[in-house]
Amino acid sequence: MRWQGRRESSNVDDRRGQPGQRMVGGVGGGMGLLIMVAILWFSGADFGQILRVVLQQGPAVVQQQQGGEHEITPEENELASFVKVVFADTEDVWHKVFQEQLNEQYREPTLVLFSQSTQSGCGYASSATGPFYCPADQKVYIDLSFYNELQNRFGAEGDFAQAYVIAHEVGHHVQRLTGFTSKVDSMRGRVSEEEQNQLSVRLELQADFLAGVWAHHAQQMKDILENGDLREAINAAQAIGDDRLQKQSQGYVQPDSFTHGTSEQRMKWFQKGYESGNMKDGNTFDVPYSQL
Repeated sequence: MRWQGRRESSNVDDRRGQPGQRMVGGVGGGMGLLIMVAILWFSGADFGQILRVVLQQGPAVVQQQQGGEHEITPEENELASFVKVVFADTEDVWHKVFQEQLNEQYREPTLVLFSQSTQSGCGYASSATGPFYCPADQKVYIDLSFYNELQNRFGAEGDFAQAYVIAHEVGHHVQRLTGFTSKVDSMRGRVSEEEQNQLSVRLELQADFLAGVWAHHAQQMKDILENGDLREAINAAQAIGDDRLQKQSQGYVQPDSFTHGTSEQRMKWFQKGYESGNMKDGNTFDVPYSQL
């Protein structure tokens, strides 16, 4: 991906290197809780589900960690610069798309870079929760160590795979601005768990579509793509499909518990967004669930 020499976003809250926090109490103490959170993340649970588990585990307490501060390497700083450039690209693209396709003004989110753990508007977050968007404070959170996991655990290599992750989370912000997030939130407690999971799948696949829309317009505006970049993003989408993650973590697949969509669905909707570039083509809520 071509990214050097372009502006970095100024909407960045860089908390790397700050003293972390840890959870104590709850399920067998903080370590038990973090193991549970990690299992949920790698099996495809969304951040809302993870947060509900954390809150249900009794009197867990957030404490400031003493010592063990995160050392920021030159390699990590370069990765942080890359992420900030990608985030700036999302700003430029969505300002253009909102104006041209919706005749509306895009409101930019904030990117939070952290090490090990931090507080978000959605509650406590650790590196085990993976990247996520918090609609309560309109911020995208990421511990850059996740990219090691993306490459080494999931086999999703390349800088455009990393860009896809950011674009997907910003896609959730776009959903908040366009009302789809509130639509799903309004159904909580009014539908069965299976139906709620299906709504989550629709939301996640739409975010994949929006990541593809971003790639479409970023290529037109900035000529960002090099040979193999699209394949990197598609490989990343495939690597984090619910069916693949469940097969890896538990040895079998439970379609009723999907929350993000299958590998095939995630690849399909990202590609559709890239080929279309039109937000109106990505209403996953108007498609029969069996045809997603």
